[in-house]
Amino acid sequence: MKLDEPGLVQALQAGDEQVFAAVMDWYSGSLLRLALSFVPSRAVAEEVVQETWMGVFEGIHRFESRSSFKTWLFRILTNRAKTRGIRENRYEPFGLSASSDEGLSLEDSLFISEGSRMGHWKDPPNAWEPDTPERALLSKECRVAIETAIENLPATQRQVMTLRDIEGVSSEEICNILGISETNQRVLLHRARTKVRRELSPYVEGDNT
Repeated sequence: MKLDEPGLVQALQAGDEQVFAAVMDWYSGSLLRLALSFVPSRAVAEEVVQETWMGVFEGIHRFESRSSFKTWLFRILTNRAKTRGIRENRYEPFGLSASSDEGLSLEDSLFISEGSRMGHWKDPPNAWEPDTPERALLSKECRVAIETAIENLPATQRQVMTLRDIEGVSSEEICNILGISETNQRVLLHRARTKVRRELSPYVEGDNT
């Protein structure tokens, strides 16, 4: 099924059950990943995702395309996840001093600090040799390491990194979804990337022969 965003929204507003099922299939995994950064368990996160889809079903007729559908969807999830996180004593308001762990060194030398590529690696990880059994096994091990490193981030950093680096959401949209400033978003992402790269250094640096 291929629909541009106006067509997708129009189909949802018309009550097209097939499109609604397809949208749920496309986005439920993404919503679950984000919800897990707000609440303490997968079971609660799954409930938040279900509540989000109910919110979409009830609110799609009020959607006016002032933001992208994806941004609107993630915003609904975030609002519900914050509420559940507070109830479960998990959610903390955004802020650069919300956790002492977020005061670690930014290791600024690893990143471009100015221009359109601000926040990108100055020295990207080495390219891996493709299609070898050794690389296939290491890729699986590295993927587990990536997932673990992201799961162990402070919640605010995990939320920003999940949206930016996993879901491909723009910086502007992240600020809209999470209700944070551009400066907050940039610093949280910077810190998250630094910590994850540190955990991945055994897999992507050094001798690749």
